[in-house]
Amino acid sequence: MGAVVSLLITAINIYSWLIIIYIFMSWVPNARESGFGQMLGRIVEPYLEPFRRIIPPLGMIDISPIVAIIALRLAERGVVEIFRMFM
Repeated sequence: MGAVVSLLITAINIYSWLIIIYIFMSWVPNARESGFGQMLGRIVEPYLEPFRRIIPPLGMIDISPIVAIIALRLAERGVVEIFRMFM
């Protein structure tokens, strides 16, 4: 694969892991209020916000991050397929 595609896929994977870490931080008291938690929130929340507006929580469970990660995976596949079309 091209270097740009490889870089995009790596960035998508890293961002997915940042979302997962941010989700798990909600299970630890005061983790999101820490310096790392706030920095991670500034990186992840702008992407999660539109999904949270569209998908309401199911009781105490917020499934919007799961949908956001699925959207990232679909974008990753789209990048790979577009690259394959032009190769």
